[in-house]
Amino acid sequence: MDAAPAPLAPPPLLPLEDQGHLRLLSIFHYVVAGLMALFALFPLLYIGIGLAIVNGWFPANNQASGGPSDQMAGWMFVGMGALFLVTCLTMTSLMVLAGRSLAQRRRYTLCLVVAALSCLFTPFGTVLGVFTLVVLLKPAVKAAFQPVPSLP
Repeated sequence: MDAAPAPLAPPPLLPLEDQGHLRLLSIFHYVVAGLMALFALFPLLYIGIGLAIVNGWFPANNQASGGPSDQMAGWMFVGMGALFLVTCLTMTSLMVLAGRSLAQRRRYTLCLVVAALSCLFTPFGTVLGVFTLVVLLKPAVKAAFQPVPSLP
């Protein structure tokens, strides 16, 4: 007779307090991501100013414009604005993904990294990042992010 397979251990139960913290952190990640998306619109001003300088619509002085130094300054405005725009939109996307991952209790490392990176977005990101790190570093919460073994 074959021996019965050993029963799989159920996933650890997360205290109600930690469940509430994860739910709130998930919601606040979406809120801060919205603020970051709004903040990401500011580089569009730099891109616009840079394009105006390059096209000669925004001369730097009353003399003839459109020289090489004006062109270089305009392209620097466009480049820096585009770099900042891409950085902000990437961080916004990561915040949304982390918020979703917190709600699903998946991607623990991603949530930790995004929490640390969000500390750079002062003041709201700093507060959210610190609280997220405090909650995620609890052993019970870390255990809740472990994958549940599937039945054979």
